[in-house]
Amino acid sequence: MGVILVTGGMGFIGSNFIHYWKQHHPQDHLINVDLLTYAGNKGNVASLVGQAGYQFVQGDIGNEALMSQLMQQGVDVVVHFAAESHVDRSIHSPRDFVMTNVLGTQSLLEAAKRNQVKKFVHVSTDEVYGTLGIDGAFTEMTPIAPNSPYSASKAGSDLIVRAYYETYGFPAIITRCSNNYGPRQFPEKLIPLIITRALRDEPIPIYGDGLHVRDWLYVDDHCSAIDRVIQDGVPGQVYNIGGHQERTNVDVVKSILKAINKPDELIHFVPDRLGHDRRYAIDSSKIARELGWAPSYTFETGIQKTIDWYVQEQVWCERIANGSYRDDTEADRS
Repeated sequence: MGVILVTGGMGFIGSNFIHYWKQHHPQDHLINVDLLTYAGNKGNVASLVGQAGYQFVQGDIGNEALMSQLMQQGVDVVVHFAAESHVDRSIHSPRDFVMTNVLGTQSLLEAAKRNQVKKFVHVSTDEVYGTLGIDGAFTEMTPIAPNSPYSASKAGSDLIVRAYYETYGFPAIITRCSNNYGPRQFPEKLIPLIITRALRDEPIPIYGDGLHVRDWLYVDDHCSAIDRVIQDGVPGQVYNIGGHQERTNVDVVKSILKAINKPDELIHFVPDRLGHDRRYAIDSSKIARELGWAPSYTFETGIQKTIDWYVQEQVWCERIANGSYRDDTEADRS
């Protein structure tokens, strides 16, 4: 592909994508742009520092001049992961989500358009579709109906991306994925929260009755799907990416506790959060049919790899828990 600019590459999915791309396309040059907010962790890509074909730039996607300057390095593809993504945080601070997810995306698009980037992959979420009943699944034709400030801000960014394609013919593609899990995920999210708390024998909170359903996608499968979109995705299209692994939250917790030999008594039900969507499910038949992608991991194989990573990476977990992972960021800013 040549030169790829990845936004949010110090975060969970972005860092996993960078590792994936370096492994599968070592000849390409990667520019990792990240603001290093609370979820940005330089330790996620520490092994790549100093390697040929990898460059890190600390910066804000909303800084259009900086983004344009970086794209003048001959960027061929932008893969846009950078986003505020935690629903609970969006309930308390919705403005931050609009600023980053909507206005930041528009600035990035403008810089990419000005520099004639060949393909722009906007990584979105199934949460823009809202919630489902007990049957059915989201398709690319499902109307968007977001229910949280987070999902509304992602829906807004999706619409801006669509507008740049429709208005300017800009080669943008939208992907919408189901819930990701895997290594390097910040432990405010359900699965790493369960694992890290269970390993310390701490209570594990579950919202409401625990019967909210999510479709779980192992992060490497998500990365391989984005690879297919970069290679052969059609500008102007939306591609849903799902793991086809629906589980209730309480079943996810119990399966992890069983895998690491911890008791169900660690589970504590807490009051449900505001606007909590009951069920998500992705129909990813379009990307399977048109681009030949399918997930490789079952939930069982993916969750075991995830548990093994957190068990083996205790230093990473401890640095998150005590906040020392932020020291690298503060040093950069001094």
